Amino acid sequence: MFYMQELFIDSVTHKFNQQTILNGVFINCKIGEVVGLLGRNGSGKSTLLKIIFGSTAADFKFLKINEKIIDKGYRSGEISYLPQDNFVPNNVKLMQAIDIFCNQHKEELLKIRFVTDHLQRKFRTFSGGESRFLECLLMIYSDTKFVLLDEPFSQLAPLLIEELKLHINFAKQFKSFIITDHYHRSIIDVSDRIVLLHNGCNYKIESVDDLILHGYLPHTKN
Repeated sequence: MFYMQELFIDSVTHKFNQQTILNGVFINCKIGEVVGLLGRNGSGKSTLLKIIFGSTAADFKFLKINEKIIDKGYRSGEISYLPQDNFVPNNVKLMQAIDIFCNQHKEELLKIRFVTDHLQRKFRTFSGGESRFLECLLMIYSDTKFVLLDEPFSQLAPLLIEELKLHINFAKQFKSFIITDHYHRSIIDVSDRIVLLHNGCNYKIESVDDLILHGYLPHTKN
């Protein structure tokens, strides 16, 4: 039986210190698309990604991956997650990290000049921006079908941001992405559709006017 490869999570409810952060939130993504997740600070973007991945427990959720009900996303072997903080240990060499995360798409990763020039360097020798760029690439070209990227563009110089967008657009032919970042213009540029978290709920965004309507962007004077 044919079915669309899809990550689907519904009815996500989560409280923190008795305050409701997420209230019945729904989001999905299919192979071949990039879903941008926007929201103000404290709206629950990172929390939602952690709930999908399984590193944070929700008060309630309904998570399916490829029509199979999943408790924790990482147990499926189908989800990669880029947290806001660095996750590759300092003493690990770039080639070692590639061997851990990227087997199916290693050839594509090794076409990138910055990668091939530094395969034997340990992560502690890279700058913060270089390390962030490399960790993003590891997740983009990882062996999983679904990739969650939490603030991938932070710490990156403008040229690296543009290069990262190209890699995301290339990789979506065989993957699906949910991406959140404060650089909303980069999210809009790279996404096929946008979801906004606001007041604990999710809203489908069709245009910049919708972001203004829901208070994410300020009104501009003509």
